[in-house]
Amino acid sequence: MGSTTGTQSQTLAGIDIPGTALVTAAIDFARQHLDDVTYNHIMRSALLGFAVADKSPDLQARDREVHALAALLHDISWDTNGTFASADKRFEVDSADAARIFVEQQIVQGSTQGASGNGWRPARLQLLWDAIALHTTPSIGMYKEVEVKATGFGIFLDFVGVAGAPPGALTDAEWDAIVAEYPRAGFRDGVKSVMCNLCRTKPQTTYDNFVGDFGEELVEGYSRKGKRAFDFMTATVE
Repeated sequence: MGSTTGTQSQTLAGIDIPGTALVTAAIDFARQHLDDVTYNHIMRSALLGFAVADKSPDLQARDREVHALAALLHDISWDTNGTFASADKRFEVDSADAARIFVEQQIVQGSTQGASGNGWRPARLQLLWDAIALHTTPSIGMYKEVEVKATGFGIFLDFVGVAGAPPGALTDAEWDAIVAEYPRAGFRDGVKSVMCNLCRTKPQTTYDNFVGDFGEELVEGYSRKGKRAFDFMTATVE
């Protein structure tokens, strides 16, 4: 599915991404709400995803605007003031909900923001939501629509580097240019801090996913015991 938003583009760190009003607003929105570590991460994730997807035959035919918005807003619930964090949902769901609301609000404000509602039907909003909600679950996401796969893959590359890309899809020069523009300083410790905070503040959202790994290793008093599927099945199923 190709983008329905025209051919507007912008080049950041040598990588072409959509330059639509919505994408530009999303970058500004992320910069407003995220600290430097998380903002640099979402920018690298978007640019790495586009660098690889535009060269990969199985990822090229995608809605580029959806891909860009999903990558740029995939961690918006890590905002510094907790504006988009719920008390009872996984952070991926919080970010997906916030991204959908952001697009809907931009469309409503289109006369002043330059955003267009053309093409933003419920199915496209759901695609955006899915791409964000599933970005940490590749065992499902990689079997979904191409926009979901491209989003998740770009985020994955920010953790594993050039070696994780298909041969020839991401060059050292592209990586270096992206990292120079959006540095990685503090990334590992920043992610650990976010994950541990989730385990402390809403542990019930972490028991069935990778976030709980950080809790078990780094958070005093955290335990999945009694909360796992194994525990439930052992206690309730004859």
